[in-house]
Amino acid sequence: MRRRRLIVLVIAVAAVVGAGAFAVVAANRVKGSAAQTAAAYFDSWREGDLMEMARLVDRPPSDFIARHRELSEELHVEALRLTPGPVKSTGDGTAEVAFSGVRVLAEFGEWPFGSTLRLAVRERAWKVLWSPETLHPLLKDGGTLELGETKSSRVELVTREGARIPNDSYAEAYLNPLKPEFEQVHRGWVLLSKVPGQPDKALLTREPEAHVERTTLSRPVQAAAARSLDGTEDSAIIVIRPSTGEILALADRLGGNYSAVRDVFAPGSVFKVITAAALLKSGLDPTAQLACPASYQIPFHASYHNADDADHGTVSFTDAFAHSCNTTFIEQATTKLTMDELRAAADEWGFGRSYATGIGGSCGAVPDTDDLDLLALNSIGQGEVVTTPLCMAALAAAVQSGTWRSPRLLSEEQVRAIDGVPHKDVPMDEGVTAALRDMMAAVVDHGTASGAGLPEGVAGKTGTAEVDGQTSHGWFIGYRDDLAFCVFVRNGGSGRSAAVPIAARFFSGL
Repeated sequence: MRRRRLIVLVIAVAAVVGAGAFAVVAANRVKGSAAQTAAAYFDSWREGDLMEMARLVDRPPSDFIARHRELSEELHVEALRLTPGPVKSTGDGTAEVAFSGVRVLAEFGEWPFGSTLRLAVRERAWKVLWSPETLHPLLKDGGTLELGETKSSRVELVTREGARIPNDSYAEAYLNPLKPEFEQVHRGWVLLSKVPGQPDKALLTREPEAHVERTTLSRPVQAAAARSLDGTEDSAIIVIRPSTGEILALADRLGGNYSAVRDVFAPGSVFKVITAAALLKSGLDPTAQLACPASYQIPFHASYHNADDADHGTVSFTDAFAHSCNTTFIEQATTKLTMDELRAAADEWGFGRSYATGIGGSCGAVPDTDDLDLLALNSIGQGEVVTTPLCMAALAAAVQSGTWRSPRLLSEEQVRAIDGVPHKDVPMDEGVTAALRDMMAAVVDHGTASGAGLPEGVAGKTGTAEVDGQTSHGWFIGYRDDLAFCVFVRNGGSGRSAAVPIAARFFSGL
C-alpha cells in the first residue's frame, strides 16, 4: 500500500516537472525565421509598403518612413529593383542578407547599388536591424545623397546634315560670333554624395544639352574646302549652291584679321565677268572678232598692257575673255560703255544689293568717275573697284543659275531674325548669262585656267589684281553643276598659279 502511494507521488512530481519544462520551451520559442522576415521586408520594399517595412524593423526611428520617401523624391526615383542573396547566420540569433539593387532615376536611368540587410531575434521574433546605410551605403555616418541642377547656354552649330563641323574647318571666325544669337538656357544634373567633413563627390553627371542649330554648311564640302587651303596662308574659299544661295563651305585663312565676307580687295580680271555682262548687254556679240594686241593706248590717254605683254592677235570676244585680254576689254569698255553703265552692270550683278547672310557681309564698290583712264582700269578690276570674295562667289552662282541670290549661312528664318529681310531673288538676262557661261567654259577649256587639273564641267574666270608695292592678289571664280566658288589668295601671285590649284584640290577632295 505504501509502495503504491510512492509510485503515484513520483508520477505526479514528474507531471509537474514536465509541464514546467514545456512552459519554459514554449516561452523561448522564436516566431518565424530570418529568411521569412528578410523576404517579407524585401517584398514590402519593392511594393513601397513603408508601414509594413517599419513593422518588421526593431525599434524603427521616428523618421523611418520620411527618410525613404525623401530619398526617392530627392533622387527622382522612378523604379526600384532588389535582388537578395542567401541568408547567412552571423551568430546566436543574428543573420544578414547581402543584396543588390537598382534605382531607376529620371535624370540618369539605372543606378545600381549594393548593401546588407541585418537581422536579429528581438522579443522572440526575427526583426530587421535598420540603419541609414540599409537604404544606401553612402548614407552611413551622416552622409546624404543630393540631386543638383546645373545650367548652361552652350550652343553647338552643326552642318546642314546635323553633323559636327569638321575640325580645322577655318570657319570658326564666322561660327563662334554667331553662337550668342542662339543662346538658350538648358538644364543638366549632378548626383552628389555629401559626407560631413569631406568634400562633395559627384557620383553621376549629365551635362546640359547644347542648343543645336543647323547652318547651311555641308560637311563633305566644308571638309574639302578646308583641306584645299592647307599649306596656303592668306587664302580663302567660299562655295555657294547657286540654286538656293546657301553657303556650303566657308574656309578662311586670311591673315591680318581680314575677312573674306566683309573686307574688300581689288578683284583684278574676275571683274571682267561684270564688264563682259555690260558689253554683252550693250550689243557686243560673243563671236565678234576683236583685236588683242600686247598693248593698247586710249587716244590721248595712257597705254595699257596684257600680262607678260602677250599678243593674241585677232580673237573672238569669247576668246578675249578666255585669255583675259586687258587690251581688248579696255578698248571695248572705253568705246562702248560709260561709267554709269559699268556701275549699273555691277549693281545688277550684286554690288547694288544688300546681303542677308546671317553673318553680315557686303559686295564692294564701283566708284563714279569722269576719268577715262580710271574707267579703263575699273573695267579690268583695277582702279578703284573693290569687292569681297563672298561677292565674287555670289557672282559665279548667279551666272550658273541665271538668278542672283543673296548668299546665306543660315536658314531663311534665322537670317531674317539676325540680318533682316534679305533682298529678293533677281532673274538675270537669259541671253547675257548664256553667253557668260560659254565664255567661262572657254577659260578652263583653252584659256588662262586650262591644263590646270580641273575636272570636266568646271567653268570659271581667273584674276590677278595688282597691288602697289606688294605681290598681286590671286583670284579664281567659277562653278561646276550646283556648286559655285570663289578662291582668293591675298598677295599670292597670279590667279592661275595661286588660286586655280586650290580649286583643283577642292574638287579632287569632294
